[in-house]
Amino acid sequence: MTPIIQTKQLTHIYSPGTPFEHAALKGIDLTVDPGEYLAIIGRTGSGKSTLIQHLNGLLRPTSGQVLFDGEDIWSSKERTRQVRFQVGLVFQYPEYQLFEETVYRDIAFGPTNMGLSPDEVDHRVRQAARFVGLEDHTLEQSPFDLSGGQKRRVAIAGVIAMEPKVLILDEPTAGLDPAGAAQILGNIRAYHREKHAAIILVSHSMSEVAREAQRLVVFREGTIPYSGTPQEVFSHGAELEGMGLGVPEMTQVFARLRAMGYSVPASVYTVEQARDAILLARKGVQG
Repeated sequence: MTPIIQTKQLTHIYSPGTPFEHAALKGIDLTVDPGEYLAIIGRTGSGKSTLIQHLNGLLRPTSGQVLFDGEDIWSSKERTRQVRFQVGLVFQYPEYQLFEETVYRDIAFGPTNMGLSPDEVDHRVRQAARFVGLEDHTLEQSPFDLSGGQKRRVAIAGVIAMEPKVLILDEPTAGLDPAGAAQILGNIRAYHREKHAAIILVSHSMSEVAREAQRLVVFREGTIPYSGTPQEVFSHGAELEGMGLGVPEMTQVFARLRAMGYSVPASVYTVEQARDAILLARKGVQG
């Protein structure tokens, strides 16, 4: 299977040749498969945001390559433009980028710039609104009259309406209450399921990425020390703690239980897994 996105020795240096020179990315090799749900975790300043801006051509590599469907995204100006429609990027607090008079026009902005017919634009606007849980009557409202959570959904719908093959979200639940965060993550799952798009979720929440992602990539000072399934990555609990990342709360609880001598697995990171492990342990005791 050809990766939908691949980076080869991707390096980015800010302010080269000055006293402020800083290598944000150091020879990153990364692949993302079509339809994969990937999460990127790391502390502020670890290189996460620099990476995702490379994936749709907002930043140009100092050296190395970014490939989309096997072709360098910088091979031509037209190629770069096409990739920016195919790799949708939702920045942190995207509601601050809303600017149109109505929700409809804000969501329609991207598809219109793609040169689609008015009928196709209309179809995509309404479909994207459905994905993010916006009702039809909301489309004629001003985005600035909506709640914070609704604005966030409008901003995400504006990217989804372009039907990208890769959807990248930088801290999409930042600043939302638990209910709002759960809704946004559910919207992303719906898009992933129905469109079979690759999802790249950037998050500080270990519990969030444990629940949502199939694979985790850990960033530290422009490098990737760990990559794998949640189970594989969270097995490095002590190292993650040392990097200031920690592990999901359930993983911490079960590590404590193991330290107390209970025979429970170490690779527990969701509430559902914890429930199953405890039931299995009780069954073993009773047997």
